[in-house]
Amino acid sequence: MNYEMKKTNYRWVICGMLFLATTINYMDRQVLSLTWKDFIAPEFHWTDADYGRIAAIFSIVYAIGNLFSGRFMDWIGTKKGYLWAIGIWSLGACMHAFCGTATVAWLGLEGKEDLINAVGTSTAVIASVSTWFFIVCRIVLGLGESGNFPCAIKVTAEYFPKKDRAFPTSIFNSGSTIGALIAPVCIPLIAKYYGWEMAFIIIGALGFIWLGLWVFVYKKPEENKHVNKAELAYIQQDSPLPQPLPRGGEEKGSSQLSEESLPPRGEDGGGLPFIKFLTFPQTWGIFFAKFITDGVWWFFLFWTPAYISDVYGLKSDNPTAMLLIFVLYAITMLSIYGGKLPTIIVNKTGLHPYDARLRAMFIFTLFPLLTLFAQPLGTYSYWFPIILIGLAGAAHQSWSANLFSVGSDLFPKNAVGTMTGINGMAGGISSFLINWISGYLFDYADKTQMQFLGFTGKPAGYFIIFCYCAVAYLLGWLVLKAFVPKYKAVSNN
Repeated sequence: MNYEMKKTNYRWVICGMLFLATTINYMDRQVLSLTWKDFIAPEFHWTDADYGRIAAIFSIVYAIGNLFSGRFMDWIGTKKGYLWAIGIWSLGACMHAFCGTATVAWLGLEGKEDLINAVGTSTAVIASVSTWFFIVCRIVLGLGESGNFPCAIKVTAEYFPKKDRAFPTSIFNSGSTIGALIAPVCIPLIAKYYGWEMAFIIIGALGFIWLGLWVFVYKKPEENKHVNKAELAYIQQDSPLPQPLPRGGEEKGSSQLSEESLPPRGEDGGGLPFIKFLTFPQTWGIFFAKFITDGVWWFFLFWTPAYISDVYGLKSDNPTAMLLIFVLYAITMLSIYGGKLPTIIVNKTGLHPYDARLRAMFIFTLFPLLTLFAQPLGTYSYWFPIILIGLAGAAHQSWSANLFSVGSDLFPKNAVGTMTGINGMAGGISSFLINWISGYLFDYADKTQMQFLGFTGKPAGYFIIFCYCAVAYLLGWLVLKAFVPKYKAVSNN
């Protein structure tokens, strides 16, 4: 009896693992931003510039790491690559907990009390030494975390056809939102009751748990016994070659492949020479679109808790502050629909998928414009900036998911990891600049009581950054459209 085999859906299990990895990634990243202002800074006498320097160096290491980790993922493969990435960043996350002990030992002090009670010039020495210990930990964290998105995008390209990739990308990318959502309701409480050190250790340990699951869950689709012939055919529908035939009985849905049925080496083998990427307008369009916009998300991620504390006097362990951050990232969860919008546009208009993606991304550029009103409306209630930042964050995540998908659409599978690494490097450089500038700007605005459009001191500094955040995405879209106005895929040749 002939009938169409019902396909399995194991690709969504893989998508779930990518989501969990990204969630853990962002929770590890958030521990410092949620603890530095109210728990760590009083102990080490940090200024905004000290924190900005730590965040900036993390970002530049993350940027450089993305450049090499993408290439590394293309070379070593996704299974081993993810093991290396999350193992390193989990180690780096846990290392933060020992910065206080290291500072005390380095300065020859007797204990934490000597740090807290220091006065005069010794506070500057404590701030400097402790800052460098945290920088070392952030370097390890940044190197490991730089492998997450190149590997996740490469796995998505392995397990999903081109027309579907934006949706699973938006799902696992929403892990960054979920991580940022969970973090403010647990990390400040851990820091309050068990010490900021335990916050780093507990959250860092989650990555090692994920490692154990990945070892057993992941295999390439053509080697995975949980992927039957029908699902494999669906996954590989973009291939111009005939679908591989399984070994053994078809009725069992086996997906084991004979040697001669494997994809040609040009698809999964050695990638494009790195120098060749620099010759493609597609590379530069994606790079500059990411560079212009990614700092916005990192600014919100790293500075919103400090903004709430500086402008509204609400410490990170205050129930209202925790609720504000929770609501902000709950709003950004709207981004999960961002991956669906290009498909909806294609179905309704018949546009080419690339043109539909650009149209969807233009829509996402409009929402961040609302952050122009965040600071002015914030004089009436702190809920206004939180809601507007949340909408801008949702737009960013939708934009980011589609920009990652642009890379996997335009480049062959054997180059996706490298291109995603270049993409991530652009975002890291953007984050480096905005964090470094913000730290010094806020200290300067506070000391000089700088004025800007009716605001004085730190609120004036925040308003300046908000103005950039508002227009960044429109600029990024124009740059991408200028470099790649129409769909043109990069060839292996």
